[in-house]
Amino acid sequence: MTKSQKFDLVKIFAAAALFIGGYATDIIWFFIAAYVIAGYRTIIEAVMGIVRGQLLDENFLMTIASLGAAYCRDYPEAVAVMLFYQVGEFFEHCAVNNSRKSIADLMDIKAEFANKLVDGKEITVEPEELALGDLILVKPGEKIPVDGIVIEGNSSLDTAALTGESVPRDVGIDNEIISGTINLTGVLKVKVTKLYEDSTVAKVLDLVENSGSRKASVEKFITKFAHYYTPIVVGLAILLALVPPLLLSGQHFDDWLYRAMIFLVISCPCALVISVPLSLFAGVGSASKQGILVKGSNYLEALAHVKAFAFDKTGTLTTGKFAVTKVHTMADATEDHLLEIAAHGESLSNHPIALSIVQHFGKVDSSQVTNYEEISGKGVSGIYKGKKIYCGNSRLMQDLDVKFNAPAEIGSVVHVVYGGTYLGYIVVADTIRENSAATIKDLMHLGAEQTIMLTGDRQEIAEAVASEIGITNVLSELLPEDKVTSLESVLHTSQKGRLVFVGDGINDAPVLARADVGIAMGAFGSDAAIEASDVVIMADDISKLVTVTRIARKTLRICKQNVIFALAVKFAIMALGALGMATMWDAVFADVGVAFIAILNAMRALKL
Repeated sequence: MTKSQKFDLVKIFAAAALFIGGYATDIIWFFIAAYVIAGYRTIIEAVMGIVRGQLLDENFLMTIASLGAAYCRDYPEAVAVMLFYQVGEFFEHCAVNNSRKSIADLMDIKAEFANKLVDGKEITVEPEELALGDLILVKPGEKIPVDGIVIEGNSSLDTAALTGESVPRDVGIDNEIISGTINLTGVLKVKVTKLYEDSTVAKVLDLVENSGSRKASVEKFITKFAHYYTPIVVGLAILLALVPPLLLSGQHFDDWLYRAMIFLVISCPCALVISVPLSLFAGVGSASKQGILVKGSNYLEALAHVKAFAFDKTGTLTTGKFAVTKVHTMADATEDHLLEIAAHGESLSNHPIALSIVQHFGKVDSSQVTNYEEISGKGVSGIYKGKKIYCGNSRLMQDLDVKFNAPAEIGSVVHVVYGGTYLGYIVVADTIRENSAATIKDLMHLGAEQTIMLTGDRQEIAEAVASEIGITNVLSELLPEDKVTSLESVLHTSQKGRLVFVGDGINDAPVLARADVGIAMGAFGSDAAIEASDVVIMADDISKLVTVTRIARKTLRICKQNVIFALAVKFAIMALGALGMATMWDAVFADVGVAFIAILNAMRALKL
């Protein structure tokens, strides 16, 4: 509890004691003292609001209502308006501070210091003081202060605060590490590659802190609603106080003024004005806890309504890494023999397909390969154990006039010839992520009506991947510039024109920017992803898309619950007050209670 909250609590207890004293003794000075202690700040804020031209705020409403009650000589109720309004404000501030503290704790990723090495000696500096090329020492248990590259040591890093992943990442020499992660085991000597203001931790904190600048339409509605709602209810209260005594015989002005004051107390819109932005802020914080950065509550709201999801294929639905998926032998060759020949034939190539074959075999001595040659667009050749190797595609086989099988396999086919004999072929393909199919299925259960894949791959490959994971629409053989055009055509046909595009954030910046919500996945340390997208999934985990969609929908549901609940209770008590069936006590408890319940409901968004 802060000093300010402690002072407010003392003030509330003092006013309550005086209020009880006045109620017990019926001495007016007790009520006056209690009123001043409980209400002086509200009255000052009301006066300052009038000076600033903000006449009809909640402070003004409470001041007018309490003075009206005092005019009617209902001194206990006049004090009760101010006292319970302060109790409500106290609990509201506690709830807001607790929610902000919870989010701040979740995003407590900035290092307080850095151990800079100067002439072999260790000095403690602020992360902002580090320059490019500086050497720093990161000890076990310390946060990485800025982005850098490991030049000495091995360790494991806790990346949970950024990615939501519980499994540590192992790092060693020449590995890039990013700020905001925690060094768990070994001592690391790191060379600074980014200034603090350009580092990952600074970008992430800036995104979270400024997410409130982009307001959702429900939040804009509440602001606009309060702008018109408050003058209307004040006008109605004035009419309620003046018209019946003037037009109806036997009616007393004090009775109708009292009803008008009840009307004003319950009409205070603070429950809506506080709880809706708090719900959205908590939803953004809840996503941050999962390693998902949402750049504004407007994107959270958009996600709650999206019915169409478009995906890049490579690196999003697939791992983006080639792997051997099939080995087919001929001429009585064994799989091990075919892989041995292919791995040695490809051992001097840097092509991803060649590297995947070598990695799959795993026991290669490239020094045994001589006369290595790359045949442009077709494959490679070389000599291994005195015999000629050819590894390549069907065009290379045709050039060699070799009889071979032309399989209808999905992926890249590498044919192998050794010593003039065709040994068979190896299929290398980009592997589908384990949870891609489950993610698509979950999105359909959440109400997605359309799923689309955009890819530059051949149609047969794209359709095979789409069929395996459950994608309903496939747009293949697209050039980078074609992806935006294709996305625009989908936007025109999708329901309400709302569409999410999910990509790796590096090569898909134009498409991410064009979609209603652009989501970059696997953006751990990627500046391009953080800049281009509206939502950043830091972990390389497509299932987080389901997580953020659920958070968005639950958050918006909480906002709607608060709006409906607050307005229903307020309108009911306002009507009862106008009919003389509610007292000032009912109005005070209803206003404070509605605000408190709405705020507690808003805080549920932190637990999504």
